Amino acid sequence: MAFANLLAAEIWTAKYRFQPPQGDGDDSFAATIARVANAVAEAEPTEQRSYWRERFADALAGFRFIPAGRILAGAGTDRSVTLFNCFVMGTIPDSLEGIFAHLREAAMTMQQGGGVGMDFSTIRPSGSPVKGVGADASGPLTFMDCWDAMCRTVLSAGQRRGAMMGCMRIDHPDIEAFIEAKRDPARFRNFNVSVLVTDNFMKALSAGADWPLVFNGETYRSVPAADLWRRLMQATYDTAEPGVIFVDRVNEQNNLAYCEAISASNPCGEQMLPPYGACLLGSINLAALVNRPFEADAGIDEAELAQLTQTAVRMLDNVIDISRYPLPRQEAEAKSKRRIGLGVTGLADALLFCGTAYGSGPAVELTRRWLGIIKREAYRASAELAAEKGPFPLYDPCILDRPNLTGLDEEVRVRIAEHGLRNGCMTSIAPTGTTSLLAGNVSSGVEPVFAYSYHRKIRNPDGSTREEAVEDFALQAWKRLKGEDAQPPTELFVSAQTLTPSDHLTMQAAAQALIDSSISKTVNCPEDISFDAFADIYVEGYHLGCKGLTTYRPNAVTGSVLSASKSTAEPQQEPVLASRTDALQGTTYKLKWPESAHAVYVTINDMIDESGARRPFEVFINSKNMEHYAWTLGLTRMVSAVFRRGGDVSFVAEELKAVFDPRGGAWVQGKYVPSLLAAIGGVIERHLGAEQGELFQTAKADTAESATHAACPQCGSASLIKVEGCNNCLSCGYSKCG
Repeated sequence: MAFANLLAAEIWTAKYRFQPPQGDGDDSFAATIARVANAVAEAEPTEQRSYWRERFADALAGFRFIPAGRILAGAGTDRSVTLFNCFVMGTIPDSLEGIFAHLREAAMTMQQGGGVGMDFSTIRPSGSPVKGVGADASGPLTFMDCWDAMCRTVLSAGQRRGAMMGCMRIDHPDIEAFIEAKRDPARFRNFNVSVLVTDNFMKALSAGADWPLVFNGETYRSVPAADLWRRLMQATYDTAEPGVIFVDRVNEQNNLAYCEAISASNPCGEQMLPPYGACLLGSINLAALVNRPFEADAGIDEAELAQLTQTAVRMLDNVIDISRYPLPRQEAEAKSKRRIGLGVTGLADALLFCGTAYGSGPAVELTRRWLGIIKREAYRASAELAAEKGPFPLYDPCILDRPNLTGLDEEVRVRIAEHGLRNGCMTSIAPTGTTSLLAGNVSSGVEPVFAYSYHRKIRNPDGSTREEAVEDFALQAWKRLKGEDAQPPTELFVSAQTLTPSDHLTMQAAAQALIDSSISKTVNCPEDISFDAFADIYVEGYHLGCKGLTTYRPNAVTGSVLSASKSTAEPQQEPVLASRTDALQGTTYKLKWPESAHAVYVTINDMIDESGARRPFEVFINSKNMEHYAWTLGLTRMVSAVFRRGGDVSFVAEELKAVFDPRGGAWVQGKYVPSLLAAIGGVIERHLGAEQGELFQTAKADTAESATHAACPQCGSASLIKVEGCNNCLSCGYSKCG
């Protein structure tokens, strides 16, 4: 099996080729495939191993399914390494002995090749008294320095660069120092850092309230939530860190919330895990599955995608049984829940092959369709594995009520109810930079193409770097089909350089709705983006349902790993978008659609432009009915984008009102409305009419609530009311008594 280019061959030789000092190793990538398939098949009953060895090898051929690097490099070798990519370490005790015991555990894990994540919120803040020794605590950041030094030491003795994630809660008394720490270019260079942002903080931010900094139930001091948020955003704007993890949403949507709590993530953020949690990863290469690239009828064979998903689930499940584990508690955790992280790579290239530009409406729909197939078939395969091999030990039937499972096909839900699940969590989208290069430089994960021709900085063993010219997989295919001199259309061949932050958010939110765990994705921002527009990305991501966000704006501290070549097209000019202020006024409308058991709430927020006129800025559409989730999310994004570009936006209402549902419309207040979308269009039309000073009255049966209520801690909209002693959100259905 030949590699697409010299760089791919070099990567295989350096990272994944098994070359023992004595004996036979991998003389080709076909030998690597055979080694991995044989090792993974060892978890099958003896009489079935030959069959599954063939199936696994077939899935790996042509880079259709790409296991994560630890599996490619370690499976079937005699190396004392783990096949798991990522771990979250145990809860760090607030004692010197406990802290250094956990430092030792992290070192042992990294020695075997695992990346680690830790929550440092459990260590008392700087200046706190240490009883019994008459001293003050040095705080969690000084202990993070110890982890950082350890990582450098383990790196110097190993083959791979160490990777760590340090997390801290937004309410920890040392959070401000944590936020600012990476402004020092020499500090925490082996860490990615993220702030665990809670729903209550987002509520305080929206309400303009003060925010208490607490430890062990004691409030040390309070700060304005807006000031703390601005400090966090400024650090991220300047240095690309810290990232943000919306930790309450992570736990709320976790399949295994009934038996675990999550407070940290792996180094790249796609796996939020409990103490001693581990996850192994693998990616389906969507770009390798497209038939007839760039033709009018290009597309993925969905039956092939379904079958490949089923095989990949079985492979990853088997890896749990054949892997080594650095610590016994990690093995116990992995085998009691059998968590896997099946994801994708090559999404942007697959979209290109299908004539669809990343970030566009059709791209969102294709992404949802493909990820929907993977989700459905992954759960189906896990239920069938449970019937064959037994469910994961901590399986509980209540898992069927968890958010990720409620929208599954009824047939799959029935199978789960009958047999259980073999795996507690199924899907995740990890970064696939190196393995994507191995596969011929397909686009990485769910990211857009960075640039179609660029130079990649590669670190040499002596610490120096060299540059390698790289060309995107889809561009290579285009040239083969159209000719070397054929210019690819710029409206189709968009890249991370030309996309807006909103385009990135659109794709991340669309994917997140179909992924169990999380997504490793970077929202690329232009260097000259205004600070306010930058900060709004995080607020918007929160409203769109993202579990975490990482942005990148070129800066002097981090530099860049990739650099576009001089021949790369200049970024396209985008319209100047209005910047969002911290607080907007608006109205929330309640729509009761006869065909739905739950109301739909439409919130339209307005801004005042330079002339003093009021115009719509954004829209949020929420319902407890999860059947509406995907299309309302897409509609929210697209309509908000139109609003922000200004001008005459009345056509939005007209277009929506013209939508007819083939299943039939409904009679609402004596008037026939052809679809729920048309009803939403009517709401927008009435809202625009009210802005223009027209008479605007709303019947009680179709209540319009003024957006002067408190902010909802779940969705952030100003729609929180108190009914029967409980806070209830008109927008998203959040309810909490007290």
